[in-house]
Amino acid sequence: MRRRIISLTVLAALVATVLFALPLGIAVMQYYRDDTKADLERAADAAALAVSEDLSAGRTPVVPPLVEDDDEVGGAVGVYSPDGRLLAGHGPAVGGPVERHAASATVDVVIDREGDEVALAIPVLSGARVTGVVRAALPMSELRLRVVLTWLGMAVLAIAAIGVSWLLARRATTRLVRPLEELAAAAGRLGDGDFTARSPRAGIAEIDQVGEALDATATRIGETLERERAFSAEASHQLRNPLTGLRLQLEAALETPSADPYAAIRAGIASTDRLERTIEDLLALGRERRAPRAELDLDALLGEVREAGEALLDPRGRALRITRQDPPPARVAAAAVRQVLGVLLDNAATHGRGTVTVVARDAGDALAIDVADEGPDLGETDPFATAPSDHGIGLRLARSLAEAEGGRLRLSRPAPPTFTLLLPAAEQNESPRSAHPVQ
Repeated sequence: MRRRIISLTVLAALVATVLFALPLGIAVMQYYRDDTKADLERAADAAALAVSEDLSAGRTPVVPPLVEDDDEVGGAVGVYSPDGRLLAGHGPAVGGPVERHAASATVDVVIDREGDEVALAIPVLSGARVTGVVRAALPMSELRLRVVLTWLGMAVLAIAAIGVSWLLARRATTRLVRPLEELAAAAGRLGDGDFTARSPRAGIAEIDQVGEALDATATRIGETLERERAFSAEASHQLRNPLTGLRLQLEAALETPSADPYAAIRAGIASTDRLERTIEDLLALGRERRAPRAELDLDALLGEVREAGEALLDPRGRALRITRQDPPPARVAAAAVRQVLGVLLDNAATHGRGTVTVVARDAGDALAIDVADEGPDLGETDPFATAPSDHGIGLRLARSLAEAEGGRLRLSRPAPPTFTLLLPAAEQNESPRSAHPVQ
């Protein structure tokens, strides 16, 4: 690309120079011809004035030294008789067609090429009678030299112009191509999986726009992959909740062969349904394809929490209690809230003790859902810290889901361990409801 741009630029400069130089060269040649004619005519007029009196009197004319050694013309001046004989000055002994034509007195000035000279002749008149002819001549070589020297100067200027065009094209091409090469290198690193690759700014608006778009794409791809990697790691922890419940149910059915197998099968199918719903929720949340927020169906949600909680706690011999204390309505995505509560239930079943209590209550301008158990005092422990063998992975996932819905998840009480999910309340037009356990 670099060579192509330079070649095209130089070619354009060459074509422009040739198109300009051709008519200019012709004009220069015509200018020197006209200038030579003017010089010769001026010299001939001066000689005619000097010799006209001698010619009228029949005397041999004397060409003045100033005219004979004319430096401005650089040629020769001669005086001829009407019959073509050289009387004085320099020139051929016998006049040629130019002198004879001038002697006819039909024209004032005759100019033409004679041999290797440019000759100009004018008649010298005495009244209506031609008394002589003055001839001024310049060698063609001198005229050619003037033209050639001028053309050489023009050629040098043309070469200099083309050279400058080449230098400017090289500089402009370097300034244009180098950012493109760096942009291509950044795109190559991006294609190799380096999403931290950034393209430098070149100061060229169009190239910088491409670089900014590439950087934005790299940032989005990197963030998306990082989010999905982190979410996949965290979601694997979250999926253990329904899987653990299903396993415990199946193990309990095996340990009591006398029990109704259909009940175990129904419980297993229910756990499988919850597992499938959990997977769908996690995929949607992980790819940020959240459903539009709508008023949360708290009754249905707490019913699902009861099913999931009992599947986890019953095999461990632990109880689940769910209570409503005038909870206000909230506008959130049910999938996100369901996953947060699933994490809290799994955390209480795995790390807690005794009865697990879920309370949905009014927290002023928010819906609060508390999940507590009778486990040991957490003290100064940060349960949301990332610790592969502790609470952190699932709880951190739950906190990020809560914050994505405009809510908060916090440890409201270390003893007994109580986690509180706060969700922004919606406009409430219904009258308050009295506290009662969910049946």
